[in-house]
This record gives sequence, structure tokens and C-alpha cells, in this order.
Amino acid sequence: MNAASDAPVRIGLAGLGTVGSGLVAILQRNAEWITRRLGRRLVLKKVLVRSLGKPRAVSLGQGVELTDDPGALIGDPDIDIVVELMGGIDAAFDLIHKALCAGKHVVTANKALLAERGPELFALAAQKGLGLYYEASCAGAIPIVATLKESLAGNRIKSIIGILNGTANYILSSMSDKGLAFAEALRQAQELGYAEADPTLDIEGLDAAHKLLLLIRLAYGQNLPLARLFVEGITRVTPEDIRFAAEFGYGIKLIGQVHEADGKLVAGVCPMLVHKDYLLASVRGAFNAVRVEGDASGPIILHGKGAGDLPTGSAVLADIMALSRACMVPNNTGFLTEPLPEAALLDPMDAVCPHYIHFTVKDQPGVMAAISKSMGVHGVSISQAVQKGEPEDGYVPIVFLTHEAAERAIQGVLDDAAAMSFIKPGTVHFRVL
Repeated sequence: MNAASDAPVRIGLAGLGTVGSGLVAILQRNAEWITRRLGRRLVLKKVLVRSLGKPRAVSLGQGVELTDDPGALIGDPDIDIVVELMGGIDAAFDLIHKALCAGKHVVTANKALLAERGPELFALAAQKGLGLYYEASCAGAIPIVATLKESLAGNRIKSIIGILNGTANYILSSMSDKGLAFAEALRQAQELGYAEADPTLDIEGLDAAHKLLLLIRLAYGQNLPLARLFVEGITRVTPEDIRFAAEFGYGIKLIGQVHEADGKLVAGVCPMLVHKDYLLASVRGAFNAVRVEGDASGPIILHGKGAGDLPTGSAVLADIMALSRACMVPNNTGFLTEPLPEAALLDPMDAVCPHYIHFTVKDQPGVMAAISKSMGVHGVSISQAVQKGEPEDGYVPIVFLTHEAAERAIQGVLDDAAAMSFIKPGTVHFRVL
């Protein structure tokens, strides 16, 4: 960084897609305001793109060089901050690694990269005394990274519960509000630009999982490899289960959460029933929300747009400005010790919560008694049970809400059910928040 406190901060931007274009637009629109805040100008010097001839959604203005050579950003001694908005893993890792080795601060929105290879990059940044900032990687415009590593730094974090993927939340909201089937809700999300042509990362929970891993690192000072995290997507959610959940007073949301139990972390991403009185249940459409509870602060909820050009560009710009302030000392993970230790994780089978189980059974006497007996054998206590609807092909739905029970006990009930001839295969099981 240029030592003069009033010298311009020069930026090298890698990627001019949706978020990159949004960042450029904000830099241009709010240039005077940003200068008033910082006491120095932010100057976009070079932009790295894959195709030089591709039409752009934003005009770069005079003096900005467009290049397809990553070395043009890394090798330019005038560039103070490299902003990586390309996406992907390998090329982005290479760019960030080289930028840090060249003595440049880095801002990124790449949650997949940081979730999978973050420990290497954070260790390098710490070794070099450089910033590797990533506010935009967790929840779009929501300032959850700064909240955890600065505002709540003196708290022991008791829990984080979040709606971390706007695509999944839009789909579930459409299914709930309009009665759409999953496939139709996904199609509409794609038409509106809320879902990618290949939506796998969103609907299978992997995008939310990447974000949760970053939040765990910030909140607990521990690294958790993706392979150790329980992840389940929303593809098995049906309008029927949404209706049953609503009758019990719940909505269904894709939830990423973590809390401590017996000195270990309990963490995972999965669709969960969320009671209608809980604030997270009211988060609609493509919005994100994160509930953080500190031992001193108590519960705090942050809500906002989780994606989009300007919302995500706003978070990227916040990191650039943080790294541009005079006398800035990098604070990448919220902890001074690098590398951070690997998380001690509670066996998911020992995790305890209430559960929702939807059986489809033959319309005959003794069915409810047999299922209730299995639950009793495994120590699962029933909170509510509903059998509704006319028989279809001789089968009817039976839905149970349980009191808190270990995952291992619920799995025992599901295994018993799979062996009962009067229960149709495909029993539905969701956890309850």
C-alpha cells in the first residue's frame, strides 16, 4: 500500500461479471462520498477478463486498462489491492496466492475457494502481514463477517443460525406461498435469474455449506473441512410436507447452523421446520438472514439481500475501504493465531433436536400403534401426530412431530419403518429448529 495517507488506492479487479460490474458502478456512482469517508480516492486501474471483446454491462471509464493476462495485475507495482471476483477454485487460488506473494492485499467473494483452501491462503496472508478480506462471500450485503470478527469479538458465540442461500429460500418461499412443486419453483427462479442453469450448489446445500464453514472459522476460531460437515439439500421438499408443516405452525427453510455441545461443535446444513413465530420463518424470496447469539450480546439478527450486483458489490467495496484506511492492521479471521486448529465436531448421530417424520402407510388398523411402539423402543417421545386425507391407492399419510431426540434414535425408527410392509418406501424426515 502506498505509504502516503492521502495517496490514491489503486485497484486491480479480476472478473467483470455480475458482482464485478456492480462494484464498478458503485465506485463510479459514489466516488466523492467514498473519498470523503477515506480521505483518499479509490482508483480502478486494471480489469482482468477472459474475453476482451465481450460486451460489458458497465463502462470502465478513461484510464482503466482491460487485460486478459493475470500477470498484468500481479506484476503492476502500482496496484495496492487485487479484487478477485472470477469464481472457481484453481485459477482464483493461483491469482490470490500470487497477489499475496507480491505484497498486495486481496478482497474476494469466493466462498467455495475459502471453504476448501482458505487455511492455506489465510496462513500466507498472516505470514506476509496482508489483508485477505471476504465480506461478500458469506451473505451478500449482510455485514456478518465484520460483525463476527469486530463487533462481537469479545463474545463467546453460542450459536449461529442462518438462511444463507437466496436461491433455496426463493424456491421454498414460492412453494409455500404459491403451492408450486419444486421443479416449477426452480424453473421460475431460473427465469428470474435467482438460480443458475446448473443449480446444484444451491439446491443441494453446498453453497450454504461453504458459507457456514467461513462463519464457523470466524465465530469459533476453528477450521472445519467440508467433507466433515453434514449437508442435505431441498430437493426432497414437497408441497404436501410444506402444508403439513404449516398445520403444525411451521415453515420449511434451508438452514445452516452451528452451536457448541459438550465442548464440541454441532454443525450442518439441511431443510428444517422453523416455527412461524421465529423471525427467520418470515424471511421470504431471495433474501438471507443470520441469527447470532453471543454470551454477552444475546441474540442479534441480520437480514438483507444475499446476492445481486449492487448488494454484493457493496460488501466487496466495504472490504476495499477497510484495507485502504490509514494505519490499518489486517484482521482476516478475527484470530491472531494461524493456522487455526481443526474443529472438534460432535458425531451428527448424537445431535439432539425435535424431528418431523412423514410416513405413507396402508389404511388399516394397528399402523399407528406399530409406529408408536417403535418410537417408544428407541426412546423417541411424540409431541404431535396427524393422520389426514382420504386414502389414495389404499395409502394415507401419517405425520409425527417429536420432542427432542438424538439423530441415532430417529434413525432407529426410520430403519424399523423401512422393514414394515405396511409403510411405503420414501419416508420423509426433517429436523425441527
